[in-house]
Amino acid sequence: MDSSTDGSAKPLIMIVGMGDLSARVLSMLLGDPATNRVVLAGRDTDLIRKRANLALFTATNLGEHGTADTVHIDLRDVDATAETLARVRPDVIFMGASLQSWRVITALPKDVFEELDEAQFGPWLPMHLTLNHLLMRAVRESGIQAPVVNAAFPDAVGPVLDKVGLAPAIGVGNVANIVPALTWGAAHLLDLHPSQVQVRLTAQHYFSHYVPRFGDAGRGAYHLAVTAADRPGEAEVDHGALFAQLDRRLKRLGGVDGQLLTASSAVRVLRGLATDSGVAAHAPAPGGLPGGYPVRVHRGGGTLDLPEGLSRDEAVRINEDCQRADGIDRIDSDGTVHFTDREMSVMKRLLGYDCPSMKLGDAEGWADELGSKYRAFAATFH
Repeated sequence: MDSSTDGSAKPLIMIVGMGDLSARVLSMLLGDPATNRVVLAGRDTDLIRKRANLALFTATNLGEHGTADTVHIDLRDVDATAETLARVRPDVIFMGASLQSWRVITALPKDVFEELDEAQFGPWLPMHLTLNHLLMRAVRESGIQAPVVNAAFPDAVGPVLDKVGLAPAIGVGNVANIVPALTWGAAHLLDLHPSQVQVRLTAQHYFSHYVPRFGDAGRGAYHLAVTAADRPGEAEVDHGALFAQLDRRLKRLGGVDGQLLTASSAVRVLRGLATDSGVAAHAPAPGGLPGGYPVRVHRGGGTLDLPEGLSRDEAVRINEDCQRADGIDRIDSDGTVHFTDREMSVMKRLLGYDCPSMKLGDAEGWADELGSKYRAFAATFH
């Protein structure tokens, strides 16, 4: 199962965690000859073997014959995980594990979900940070150089772990999920085909979560540049008219169904890594930066591909501003996270959970408390 050191060999992609998103990513990877050498890692090896076989057989129907091995990994055992990583030596790692999926709260009654959703995503950070921290510690201990692609709240997980030198190489989803709709919407306003339009968006998770639901940017800072093949410079597009389309003519399915879009953004990044193609994409937390950016994806991760006139420092500032609308006020140099009063007050009122600030080493404890209090809250509606 060891990855070959031959530069021409097909890269070995490890998928950690096998939830709905990872399952969709797996099927897409196995359907592409450039990415169809995969190993699944998780605690229930019988279940992931069955999932692997389903994806393999589906790819076979489409004429592709890849490989999908399985290994046991329990992320809470850092030493054992490091040993497995050192033995398997994947070329790329896709992190799809989390203590609680973002979509769990969407199962609440609609009015209750909408009330809890006012807390935004920031206060849920410990549910996504904890396992990523454990994985990145294991990667460092293993000595392998595989870039880690993170799907669990990368906008905030990346910059927190970057403070201690453990940031995943790049994230997926979020900023990437809204770009296709913005591309179609801009093309409509410019009377062009979508293939003739390029969108470069800098924005944190809040923006990509809010605009499709409400048709405007809410409190989210962002930078959007649109260029068109038939004209020089940046195209003039009415942002209000553009955003409104996402809640009208370009409204899409969300929730579990919407995971298909996230999976496609993940595979765009993973294929870029696997082929060292430099493909244009959008991704959160390239190199541990906060929020999301336009990037070019190469073997080691993503490099910024900002539009003319937008500096790296300004792009980071925009994302940090947008991050406050998502419930995270700031991240200290030691990885301590300070949450906003407005958003945390919703968590306190509904769940009895109050975490004004969180040290990185305390994330697991806060995750346990948050999970327990959410389950008690949700139980009252079933």
